[in-house]
Amino acid sequence: MPGTEAVVCTLGDIAAAAGAGFGTSGVRGLVTRLTPDLCAAYATAFLSMLGAKPKSVLIGHDLRPSSPAIAQACHAAAHALGIGTINAGVLPTPALAYAAGELGCPAIMVTGSHIPFDRNGMKFYRAEGEISKADEQRILAFPVAQPLRKPELLPLPPVDETPLALYVTRYRDAFAPAALQGMTIGIYEHSSVARDLLHALLRALGAQTVGLARSDSFVAIDTEAVRAEDRALAREWAAARQLDAIVTTDGDADRPLIADETGEWLRGDLLGLLCARELGAGTVVTPVNSTTALEACGLFREVRRTRIGSPHVIAAMAKPEYLPLVGFEANGGFLLGSPAHIGGHSLAALATRDAVLPVLLVLAGARRRGLAVSRLTDGLPERHSFSGRLQEVDLQACKALLHAADETAQGMVNLFGEVPVAIDRTDGLRATLASGGIVHVRPSGNAPELRCYAEAESEGEAERLCGACLSRLSGLLSGRSA
Repeated sequence: MPGTEAVVCTLGDIAAAAGAGFGTSGVRGLVTRLTPDLCAAYATAFLSMLGAKPKSVLIGHDLRPSSPAIAQACHAAAHALGIGTINAGVLPTPALAYAAGELGCPAIMVTGSHIPFDRNGMKFYRAEGEISKADEQRILAFPVAQPLRKPELLPLPPVDETPLALYVTRYRDAFAPAALQGMTIGIYEHSSVARDLLHALLRALGAQTVGLARSDSFVAIDTEAVRAEDRALAREWAAARQLDAIVTTDGDADRPLIADETGEWLRGDLLGLLCARELGAGTVVTPVNSTTALEACGLFREVRRTRIGSPHVIAAMAKPEYLPLVGFEANGGFLLGSPAHIGGHSLAALATRDAVLPVLLVLAGARRRGLAVSRLTDGLPERHSFSGRLQEVDLQACKALLHAADETAQGMVNLFGEVPVAIDRTDGLRATLASGGIVHVRPSGNAPELRCYAEAESEGEAERLCGACLSRLSGLLSGRSA
């Protein structure tokens, strides 16, 4: 009948209207906006973008309450295209990515990573690895008809344990059976998809493990902005249980956290530096907000700086001059861009953020060197970092604020407290102050948050710089004078 033709637009148009577009890494949005038809449309666009139709797609998810339903929509979308599905169940994102490469098929991970439980998202992987920013644009350009077709949702198929088993075997084969012999490690379990896997792996390598604070409800652990309660808990656990270290991950286990024997959490970028040293890296690729100790320590032949987000890190890992090649972010997520050797064992590349490898490298390195974890940083340049965030902010207002601050010297004073001696505009505004301290402000790409990173020669000064900047930002956003 005339007038009943569907309206054709792009997936990007619909995603923008729903507030569920691509962030720094993967699709993100409120659960209420990630409807089954929108999630199925994303899965359809991703699978159609690949060119030749794959025989099957791996689909995994995290422990968020909303994740199984989104996974159902992805399964339905694949079946509608005539593509088989493998339900990888609950597992770490890097485990799914590794299995995609080993099995030669694409993968979809349903996860909101570290953001609150009222939000969720999806990450997409080719068999060759994480999709690029160019791939994201191809997905958003995919033509769809409005209203979106509602998928036929069916119960999730039985879980195939193969993807998780491949990941466990990867690390059991790479480290010596007694690599952690004699160590007692606390595992902050909360709602991490890696909580059981970490117990199994660490015990297989000789450690004793102690489970801590397992949760049936989702806990949003942000490894870049560790909550005050998590800092206090780690100190209490370390003092009460005589642990050699405490380890945990964010929700989907692509970002690690490690606390030393005193319960002090190591910063993610410092953790990345320690891992790069353990592997004897020649080239290190990392975003602009990672510690400047990387250059100052003189351990690496080349350090490449990028915008924040694993797709940018992966893009900059192309054509390294010096091997081994590694990448990491300030959140601790570690990428292995070339094969590496651990003792006499070989480890294949895995160029996606991983939490398990850095945990194993740091713990095994401490035992091999006969050092407490807190002593692993001895001899490194004294550069300390601290980060914080303003939540539930208007991202457009934040971007306008930074643009205005960049226009005048007074704008810089309002934002940073002084006129910086240098500004890096790679991602947001990163100011070097006359004292040598660094303050970096940028809107999040994953959530309505304005993030602040500070670096200084002491932990206290880094925390002070961050707190002062966040206070000024809060005043500027609310219309108060700085």
